[in-house]
Amino acid sequence: MSALDSSMTPFERRASIGLASIYGLRMLGLFIILPIFALYAEDLPGGESHFLIGVALGAYGLTQAILQIPAGWLSDRYGRKPIIIIGLLLFAAGSFIAATADDIYWIIAGRVIQGAGAINAAVMALTADLTREEHRTKAMAMIGMTIGVTFSVSMVLSPILYKHIGMSGIFTLTGVLAFVSIALVLWFIPNPRITRFHSDTEANTSKLAEVLRNKDLLRMDFGVFTLHAILMSVFMQVPFILRADGLDAQHQWQVYLPVMLIAFILMVPPIIIAEKKAKLKQVFMFCIGLAAVAQLGILFMQNSVWGVAISLLVFFTAFNVLEATQPSIVSKIAPLAAKGTAMGVFSSVQFFGAFFGSAMGGLLMQFFGGDAVLIFAVGMLLLWLAVASSMQAPQALMTKMYHLPEMDDVAASALQQSLAQLRGVREVLVVGGEQIACLKVEMGGFDETAVENLVKGA
Repeated sequence: MSALDSSMTPFERRASIGLASIYGLRMLGLFIILPIFALYAEDLPGGESHFLIGVALGAYGLTQAILQIPAGWLSDRYGRKPIIIIGLLLFAAGSFIAATADDIYWIIAGRVIQGAGAINAAVMALTADLTREEHRTKAMAMIGMTIGVTFSVSMVLSPILYKHIGMSGIFTLTGVLAFVSIALVLWFIPNPRITRFHSDTEANTSKLAEVLRNKDLLRMDFGVFTLHAILMSVFMQVPFILRADGLDAQHQWQVYLPVMLIAFILMVPPIIIAEKKAKLKQVFMFCIGLAAVAQLGILFMQNSVWGVAISLLVFFTAFNVLEATQPSIVSKIAPLAAKGTAMGVFSSVQFFGAFFGSAMGGLLMQFFGGDAVLIFAVGMLLLWLAVASSMQAPQALMTKMYHLPEMDDVAASALQQSLAQLRGVREVLVVGGEQIACLKVEMGGFDETAVENLVKGA
């Protein structure tokens, strides 16, 4: 099939839907306890320590951050599906341990094991194996959209499920969902015809130093660390605020449902402005400031359910925009040969941020009170605003990928030089061994016909 094919094949659609479902089911298992866990855990032995509650809430992030890149490397050696299945079995085991836990320490153990089921990198690599280069972005977008929807659904479902099946039931449900995901891997996800390393989706040790020296990428890493640290600190404090305002854990969905629905709608215009109008940095900076304002709103209006709800709406609108735009900025900044490595580091730092935020939130609550958590959040966001202000405005670029026939290094180098000379092409990577041509091109227009002619001529 040529690069001109505009639609996915049934094989690719099946693979993309199945892998997005697996990713979503697993993330549901991680997200779904966020709004109610702190309230539940304080009644457990050991739960009198808010620090331990925070550790339990974010413990999955620590092992996820440490293990996800190595798990991706293992999937190159031993196969995608075996590593994904092992990861899902670990996640299920952690869920069942947490479900039967009778103190905070066993909850922590369960959450650590849940995080050890780090399948993200392996799922992304399998997605790359099962989709053609020109449709890989669509498949990744499906996964990204699934994560966003899963997060919003989790915020609403969590208090309702807690009312009917309790925290033990929720953990058991997440374990069952892991087995559903295993069934999808075995019987729904196609087997790849060939498994190979993909530089656009996988981390490469030889590129780590280059990624870690890139100041703009480091700014983005600090940003995603901060964003997820603040997110987790919110769920260490807001449930207690809502309870003090008269909403117990079972009824807090009455706040989260409208907040998540409206925030999901409000995020769309800023993203369109950022991407279509080439205002990415301006929108990005505005949303960081908006998130800081929202934290101040929670601090100063915490005695009003309406005040907290409006502040949460502002926060989650900003959060959704930042969550959606950050990977786009990373892909624009990262050199094509190091894109998979940059995204792997970015994702790992995100999970470190989740652990840090929940643990720090618990520590501050225990020794300085709940207001300290919100002040900490404002301080982190203002620091992020200062760090991001010196970032170069991302160029209005998009990435295009094309499948190539097998070629040697000499032919690949010649094709790369020819493509680099075309109008609107800013960067080119041709990898004969992976049979791909990857280009960063101007969104305002590039000579796509000339690119396709060169690719077909190869």
